[in-house]
Formats: sequence, structure tokens, C-alpha cells
Amino acid sequence: MTTRNIISVTELPIRLGQFLKYANLVQDGFEAKIQIQHGEVCLNGQIETQRGKQLAAGDVITYQGEDYYVETADK
Repeated sequence: MTTRNIISVTELPIRLGQFLKYANLVQDGFEAKIQIQHGEVCLNGQIETQRGKQLAAGDVITYQGEDYYVETADK
């Protein structure tokens, strides 16, 4: 059985670099920048090299072989 990694964010849109930090996938913004620029991050199945790319609910980020689903947290 595959675990579905759902990351609930408080506000959308959120930028890709911010999302990686928020989800604790990277330690800081510099690491996020490097990982994104080196093509290590996919957005909805496509390599994304813009760390400022805005994400919306339903987007899927793939990093290190794992999928992370963007969701809005209930207020």
C-alpha cells in the first residue's frame, strides 16, 4: 500500500521553494533553490526549474521519488 503524502498549507498560492521548506523536504531556501535549479523537483509530472512557481490545491510535487499533494488546510 502506497502512502499518500498530503501537505496542507494555510494559504494558497504558495511558491514551490516555500512549499519544499514548509513540507520539511529541504532545510532552507538555498537548498530549495539548488534542488529546483538542478531539475530534482517535478510539478505535475514535469521538471520545474522555477522556484517561484506558484502552486495551487491539487498540484503534485515529486521530490526524491515521493509524491506530495498540495491541499488547503481547513480554517
